[in-house]
Amino acid sequence: MAKYPKIRLLIGGEWRDRDGDISIINPSDESVLGVLPQATRTDLDDALIAAEKGFQTWRLMSPVMREKIIMHASALVRERIEDIAVAMTLEQGKPIAQSRLEVLRGCDILEWDASEGRRTYGRIIPTEPGMRFTVLREPIGVVAGFSPWNFPFSSPCRKIGGTLAAGCSIILKASEETPAGALQLAQAFVDAGLPAGVINLIYGRPAGISDYLIPHPTVRMVTFTGSIAVGKRLSEIAGRHMKPVLMELGGHAPVIICEDADVKAAAAASVIGKSRNAGQVCVSPTRFFVHDKVYDRFVAEFAEGAAKLKVGNGLDENNSLGALVNSKRLEYIDSLVKDAVSLGAKVRAGGSRIGNQGYFYPLTVLSDVPDSARAMNEEPFGPLALVSKVDSVAQAITMANSLPYGLAAYAFTNSANTAEKLAQSIQCGNLAINHFTASFAETPFGGVKDSGYGREGGTEGLDCYTVAKLVSYKMTA
Repeated sequence: MAKYPKIRLLIGGEWRDRDGDISIINPSDESVLGVLPQATRTDLDDALIAAEKGFQTWRLMSPVMREKIIMHASALVRERIEDIAVAMTLEQGKPIAQSRLEVLRGCDILEWDASEGRRTYGRIIPTEPGMRFTVLREPIGVVAGFSPWNFPFSSPCRKIGGTLAAGCSIILKASEETPAGALQLAQAFVDAGLPAGVINLIYGRPAGISDYLIPHPTVRMVTFTGSIAVGKRLSEIAGRHMKPVLMELGGHAPVIICEDADVKAAAAASVIGKSRNAGQVCVSPTRFFVHDKVYDRFVAEFAEGAAKLKVGNGLDENNSLGALVNSKRLEYIDSLVKDAVSLGAKVRAGGSRIGNQGYFYPLTVLSDVPDSARAMNEEPFGPLALVSKVDSVAQAITMANSLPYGLAAYAFTNSANTAEKLAQSIQCGNLAINHFTASFAETPFGGVKDSGYGREGGTEGLDCYTVAKLVSYKMTA
């Protein structure tokens, strides 16, 4: 079996070892996998210099050549899928099959962005004779990127793919809890011949790094995936220095089960969708608003499916639900369950920690959850499904829109009229009807309201990394 890699910094094309006091923990057995290296102030300064030099080289390369290098890196990742997937499962806990799928999804993202980089077209604006208006799309410059722990590989692919395809360079601060995916991705780019300084990879305590990098004049843009609270803080810092941001923040996704839905199919899909990555997903389906005519049947089917899930070490191919990332996640989910039950919610599946070693918590289904429960208002970010009864689609829409979150939403219906009504009424960046996939490489992904700003993926994915320049040229007689 593949071993967990040694974590290092990448600055200016060179790998650096650094000391640290943050242990990298295997959440399945609580063993120590390694120690996180922490970037010094000198490392940050070197990364800024390297990123600026890398940008000046990379921005002048043709989009075709940039595409070839990104595609080469992606091909190397596909060859190394098993090593990357094993490291991801060791540090984050997700089942190995889900880790493999995440690696492949990351490759899809890189390849889409690489190709889209060849289509960052400008335009000619018609005007009077003797004058020409030309709009150019230019790379914005050095990007400071911050990726989360829950998708250690595909999220760095989002940051790196969009940045590089647009012609920018990046300083990526990857997660301190799950650092291996970003390192293995960066190694693939080094091996693919990426010019030094185009990708710089650092680790350390988040606040100190963001407080130093974001205000620095070399950095021209910030991209972040993570919690709403941190996203607002980073946006505030960037705003004080007039720097644009791309913020992909938290969610509390509603699921509307309509009267005409295929209840059995919806429940089966809900088990898979809610258990993915142990519910530690910003688009995880969480608040289920079910029509009263199918409510009891849906709850029974959902609970039965949840109870059948095999929970355990993600390296065991037979397990479909892995560990939570750390003890804090475990304690938080348990506190939400106890709060909801104290207010009248009923435990239909799960409801308590499994064992006393490893951070395992079963897929928990609660029915009759009151609106006042903390879990109905705070993002659980874990394997917790909250099922509530509604008497109409209109009531479900009102409840779905009642929170400041607006990332993903889901619905199950066989009515075209209802689907159209939902599409027009749900306040979210991504609505999936009759399935639970909120994001594809070729589609834009992002939120509204407190769930963020800007889009990753699709034809819109490179917009944030470029600026429009108008060149107006008056010909002389």
